[in-house]
Amino acid sequence: MEEGTKGKKTIFIGGIGDDVDETVIYEHFAAFGDIIEVQLPQAPANPSQPTEFKHRGFAFVTYSSPADAQDAIDNMDLNELRGRVLKVNQAKAMKGLQPPDGNRAIWESEEWLQQYAKPLAQSGGVQGRAAQRGENPEEPIGEDADAMEE
Repeated sequence: MEEGTKGKKTIFIGGIGDDVDETVIYEHFAAFGDIIEVQLPQAPANPSQPTEFKHRGFAFVTYSSPADAQDAIDNMDLNELRGRVLKVNQAKAMKGLQPPDGNRAIWESEEWLQQYAKPLAQSGGVQGRAAQRGENPEEPIGEDADAMEE
């Protein structure tokens, strides 16, 4: 086993046909060890019908031990499953796609706000600029003021 794959328990299975579901994956891959989880990522089958889903043609299987995962790779890579040749290897973490704090914008965290946010009067907004010029922020400025005088 390669040095970088020690301790990895999840495998990637690519090339899965449309007629394969989680049960079929489980039945074919359980022979290599105890399976903790089978994931078959879904995608909309038809963009105009968002309630219809099909799998994306690949799956992830998590075993209870790295040795079981390696056995599945060794035995199932380039084998057929229901007429389709499978590509089976170690699952790799997706890098760079997930922000560190989930799907929240960085300015939603209290730490960021405390460090970078300014009070409204100091932020340079309309009220802040008017206060710096000594004007009333409620008074119209420019063309709006001219229109009100008429």
